[in-house]
Amino acid sequence: MIVCDEFVTVVAFYLEEGGPNWDGKTVRVVGPGSTGEMIAIVRFDLCYASLFGPPNDEAFSGHPLASRGLGPYSAVMVENSSWVRALERMNAVHPYHRPDAFAKWKHFILSFHDSVFECVANGFTIETCKGSINSVVPRMAELLVRR
Repeated sequence: MIVCDEFVTVVAFYLEEGGPNWDGKTVRVVGPGSTGEMIAIVRFDLCYASLFGPPNDEAFSGHPLASRGLGPYSAVMVENSSWVRALERMNAVHPYHRPDAFAKWKHFILSFHDSVFECVANGFTIETCKGSINSVVPRMAELLVRR
């Protein structure tokens, strides 16, 4: 689930809780209403840009960063991001453009089973809770308030 405005983006997703006897081969399907699940809520501060969509895990090798070690089911921060550089070049036509202002931006990626979320933001905070994705929507809205 993603909730955002022009300054903050909040992403909530289920965390995998493989028990001590889990063999890593079975799949348990959960949805937005599945209750009692561990959930991560990530607040991206001063989110400058975001993308959400493909590839899924079967087509992940098609992601531009897959050949550099990015894999499905991961959370990473990209060093020396070409996306941040492209955003800086795009902004260069602004009359008050300052290239050094882009040094603070960080490129984050959350890859899931069927999608990938990417954003360029100033930083993030994370909290966890138990419940359903539906049950955390009010908390996600609270997190939109600028600090």
